Amino acid sequence: MAGKDYYQILGVSKSASPEEIKKAYRKLALKYHPDRNQGDKTAEEKFKDLSEAYAVLSDPEKRKQYDMFGAEGFHRRFTQEDIFRGFDFGDIFKEFGFGGSSHNIFGQFFGGFGGAGRSGFRAGRSPFESSARGFGGHGRESKGQDLLYELPMSLEELCETTNRIISYQVEGREEKVSIKVPAGIADGQKLRLAGKGNASPYGGPPGDLYVKIRTLEDPVFRRDGDDLHTKRRIKFSEAVLGTEIEVTTIDKKRLKLKIPPGTQNHAKFRLKGYGLPHMKEQGRGDCLVEIGIDVPTELNVKQRALVESLAEAGL
Repeated sequence: MAGKDYYQILGVSKSASPEEIKKAYRKLALKYHPDRNQGDKTAEEKFKDLSEAYAVLSDPEKRKQYDMFGAEGFHRRFTQEDIFRGFDFGDIFKEFGFGGSSHNIFGQFFGGFGGAGRSGFRAGRSPFESSARGFGGHGRESKGQDLLYELPMSLEELCETTNRIISYQVEGREEKVSIKVPAGIADGQKLRLAGKGNASPYGGPPGDLYVKIRTLEDPVFRRDGDDLHTKRRIKFSEAVLGTEIEVTTIDKKRLKLKIPPGTQNHAKFRLKGYGLPHMKEQGRGDCLVEIGIDVPTELNVKQRALVESLAEAGL
């Protein structure tokens, strides 16, 4: 199933600035806001899509992931919970002048839109649910503060699912927790450990710990989604006549790669299935080898004579 095109939903280009995105959302959200479209299911769905698009494109990291993987790839990797995590609708609604307090706005989401039970948001599933806690007048229900931990991972480590033990600070004390990191997880993606954050000051449930993956730069490979890119250089004569080179993959396998005669500079060859594992499906990405051709800057007497003879022969 194809993912949602957030740029199309907001009516902006992929190069739109944050201010242009905000302006587009403001205009459309005002048009389709439930206060102005009582009982209109089409407007309700449109408003939810607009809010989802804005939650992603207004966040630099989420937008980067969306642009990297595309609409379909993004929705295979990120749930609605991921999309709306950390997004404060209360603030944005007040800023846009939708009227009423955050309490009233959230009340519209859960009890408005033409009547309770008809809003399309199901109990326990709404992406707005965690943000809405504490606005109902019961402070004791408020969660504790969430925590964020950044976990650096090498490309080699991302080739297989691993268990890591991390240490972090919780209210002045050190805590250790084991976390399972799935193979092929995307750079910037977060893993949630429920209840491992700060305690609630009102007696509610503790916050969560989010472990954000940061992919370390690799001296040999560059990541592009689940594909890996690497570069190899060959001699001018090898490009003309053809040759065979050895390529070491990210998981240390040595492969023979045939370079055909007449290979041009920057030509790319695909080693299918030798990239990173797909996180949520079987198989792996590919490894793309880009060829660079060495042109000598200095020639000895014999080499110059040979090159001059090639030039005379029309090569």
